[in-house]
Amino acid sequence: MTEYDYEELGLVAGLEIHQQLDTATKLFCQCPTELREPEEASRTFTRYLHPTRSELGELDAAAVEESKVDREFEYLAYDSTCLVEEDDEPPHELDEEALETALEVAQLMEMAPVDQANVMRKIVVDGSNTTGFQRSTLVATDGEIETSEGAVGIEDLLLEEESAQRVEATDDGVRFSLDRLGIPLVEIGTSPDISSPEQALEAAERIGMLLRSTGKVKRGLGTIRQDVNVSIAEGARVEIKGVQSLDDIDEIVRNEVGRQVELVDIAAELAEREAAVGEAQDVTDVFAETDSGVIRGALNDGGSVMAVRLVGFDGLVGREIAPDRRLGTEFSDHAKRHGAGGIFHTDELPAYGVTDEEVASLRAAVGAEPDDAVAIVADDTDVAESAIGAVAERAKTALEGVPEETRGANDDGTTRYLRPLPGAARMYPETDVPPVEPDPSEVPTPELLTEKVERYQAEYDLDAGLAEQVAYGTHMPLFEDVVADGIDPTLAASTLESTLTELRRDDVAVENLTDDHLAEVLEMVDDGDLPNEGVGDLLAALADDPDRSPEEAAEAEGLGGAEEEEVREAVVEVVERNEAQVEEEGMQAFSGLMGECMGALRGKADGDLVSQLLREEIQKRA
Repeated sequence: MTEYDYEELGLVAGLEIHQQLDTATKLFCQCPTELREPEEASRTFTRYLHPTRSELGELDAAAVEESKVDREFEYLAYDSTCLVEEDDEPPHELDEEALETALEVAQLMEMAPVDQANVMRKIVVDGSNTTGFQRSTLVATDGEIETSEGAVGIEDLLLEEESAQRVEATDDGVRFSLDRLGIPLVEIGTSPDISSPEQALEAAERIGMLLRSTGKVKRGLGTIRQDVNVSIAEGARVEIKGVQSLDDIDEIVRNEVGRQVELVDIAAELAEREAAVGEAQDVTDVFAETDSGVIRGALNDGGSVMAVRLVGFDGLVGREIAPDRRLGTEFSDHAKRHGAGGIFHTDELPAYGVTDEEVASLRAAVGAEPDDAVAIVADDTDVAESAIGAVAERAKTALEGVPEETRGANDDGTTRYLRPLPGAARMYPETDVPPVEPDPSEVPTPELLTEKVERYQAEYDLDAGLAEQVAYGTHMPLFEDVVADGIDPTLAASTLESTLTELRRDDVAVENLTDDHLAEVLEMVDDGDLPNEGVGDLLAALADDPDRSPEEAAEAEGLGGAEEEEVREAVVEVVERNEAQVEEEGMQAFSGLMGECMGALRGKADGDLVSQLLREEIQKRA
């Protein structure tokens, strides 16, 4: 990977962190915030969405482009789905629990809460919201976090409703699930103070730690998303949406810097060549006898092949601008946004069944010179015309350098075109929800996770590693609750971290275990009704059949605390079976026999009792 001098390039970056809150109900209704399986849907309904004008009568460019693709949006509704989620009833008042959590986050970032929080509508017509807009509320401004490369400002903190979850594409459009729609989330936007990929990652990690410190955010894949804004001095601001893994942020920034550097170089070379973009032309006749599967399929369905001459682009359309992505990939992204499967271009032809003769005929048909490139789209006639027009427009921006746009993050650390950058025209007031006046004086300041680690070591005598696992783990709130109820901290920590991790590695479905399961099992140990050694077996049994109570599962599995006489009988049996070894080795046989005794008792007895009785029996025979 090329190393860049980011200061010399003038790298400027900022983050937008979107984190779901772990509230009991959704932001504007009383529906639960639990995710469902699509198979659980009880019914469906459809919508067609169109952009609306802002207060000033303007249309947002991103919404307009999104609406050019004619799609039907189908929504999966559940037994918990209400009229608010279907957009058949006005939203209710802003959820108080969500607002309080947002204010806690604001305190951790030293932000100033607004005097009055007003709900706004943000136009979104990609189907992710049944209303055609997302409701968003500014809660606080002007904060700051520290990184090793200097302070990073926090411009704003907003409380928003989560979008519907995309399930799959359909023949007519897209299918969404309404279980996620309306879950409260906070959006945290930094100032453009970030000047290196490493600082971007560090800032995201710091914000993530602060969010988790509240103990009131959802955990797991998809509950937090990072958007990254990146630009270099000669480039342009690009918003990269949907970075799922925090660990990918630095690579995303590096790749975007590299992409912009390459696009700037390409623009300079195109200027030297006096490059230009021609008009779209129908070249269907060139491929009348083609053996190319893609083109033949389009023509057999009554489609067309459209082409555009790219004057002076020869050799540059196929030039790599990011790992496994070329300028031609950028053109293809725009074609796909208009319904096409992609493009072919002469930097990669002949290939895909297209012959040398067809390439020559194509060049002749559009009047291409040796220094020119040609791009083609084969599809339904309307789609092909729209897609080749989009390719031509993107080629024109290549003459200028880096276009401002919104891009989507790919799993490999690269990005793809999504839509133009949104503007202020997408926001207008929500008139159905009354404003609220936040009162930060009633909101406690959460303890930082870093502070929890130190406290767990000092107060509970946990080692540093286990203390950090608990503090940063998903069960931290449960740990604090059970310890407050008198459960031994070491037992609670080792069960919630070590034991569950071991069970997960053994393919036990620990996701079936609820906090109630875990708390009740720990209480059984504390009450003497279950030995420590039986915790793993009991949790595994509950994970297999979570509808049972821990007491029922323990009885069925024979995991209750055994009486001393029963334990002694099991120990004597093991010792007698290994009598020769005991006579020869004496107490040195203890370790091997201890494991055999514990296996024979299968978690019925406490290890200390087994150890005591085993030592007694060995001493009798040694």
